[in-house]
Amino acid sequence: MLHNALDGMTVIDFTQIGAGPTCTMLMADMGARVLKVEPPAGELGRGLGPAWIGDDSALFHAFNRNKLGVALNLKAADGVAVAKRLIAQADVVVESMRPGVMARLGLGHEALAEAFPSLIYCSISAYGQHGPYAERAGVDGIVQADSGLMSLIGIPDSEPCKVQAPVVDVMTGYVACMGILAKLAQREREGRGGHLDVNLLNSALALQQSSLASHFADGELPVRAGSAAPYSAPNQAFETADGWIMVAAYTPERWLRLCKLLGLPGLADDPRFATSPLRVANRVRMVEALTRVFKTRTTSDWLPTLKDADILCARVATYEDVVAHPQVAANRMIGELAHPQLGTIRMPGFPINSAESNTLPSRPAPACGQDTRAVLCAAGYSNEDVDVLHEWGAIHCAELAQDMATARRAAG
Repeated sequence: MLHNALDGMTVIDFTQIGAGPTCTMLMADMGARVLKVEPPAGELGRGLGPAWIGDDSALFHAFNRNKLGVALNLKAADGVAVAKRLIAQADVVVESMRPGVMARLGLGHEALAEAFPSLIYCSISAYGQHGPYAERAGVDGIVQADSGLMSLIGIPDSEPCKVQAPVVDVMTGYVACMGILAKLAQREREGRGGHLDVNLLNSALALQQSSLASHFADGELPVRAGSAAPYSAPNQAFETADGWIMVAAYTPERWLRLCKLLGLPGLADDPRFATSPLRVANRVRMVEALTRVFKTRTTSDWLPTLKDADILCARVATYEDVVAHPQVAANRMIGELAHPQLGTIRMPGFPINSAESNTLPSRPAPACGQDTRAVLCAAGYSNEDVDVLHEWGAIHCAELAQDMATARRAAG
């Protein structure tokens, strides 16, 4: 089981929205003590809705489970001093500020590496720490456009489309986590930490490994083809009497079985469709012929028939279908978090060994500054120090803010 793989490790998380929080959430899921550092008003991701869970966006809850919430004012010298004390006791720092911002705060890799040579420092940005675009801001959709990913998505002659799930953010989070784990293994051997430069652009290009390889091979630009795979056919969604079904029958054996099952022997004998590359080249005519038959029955009728013939297929599922999917249930990939104020929250779970790891209790995403006092006291501050730092505006302590608000209401 991986839920305790990183026990004893402390990660300081100076990230927001999607990519960085994904990385640190994965580490928290594997047992690391992750301190999510936010400004006193909370990170930007809390306000990105709809949808909402309580006062915060569902997106924030999705990327920040199992973390401790600490709120620091990094615009104040005392807030930066608190951050440095926390970093002094940490194994990993992950930040997603625009390149140069952390250095100006005195929290950049170079300054910290001199004081803490074993520290692993991961910088996540839109375009990287060096080069002509280094200082440009960027988010998932911008990089989907700039990386060419949008040129693949949609149907011919349609407007550009993006993947609605923030796939570049999430991919970047996984890449960052992988890099940190590799660096931890290297530190075990060599005793030193180091700097990781992870960015959305590189991750978006890595997502397009096969498409870029095809472009390098033939020089052709990809053509938007809806659900169809550009490298094989049939390998796409077909309309049925009541919905859509995804079918992959591009191997010679499956193609012949599909034609026989659909009652289209002439299609199997047609030289235009003799091989998968020829079927790709003549996709429009092939799809017309197959669709005429698929539309005569419902998706539920087709699924068992195709599966019995060992033809790969799946319903084009809605999220309602996904939540009810028996294999999703078997994998325990929809987890439940018990929130002290909001009740039970459902979220996708940890994707590795999920059937065992997602049975474990997990912490919901923290309120802003929820754990500031506990974390600072564990780092050596006294309760009085925490009170003073909160009063000075160097930190935000959630329970102190609540006490002050209650007192103001009582006073009138």
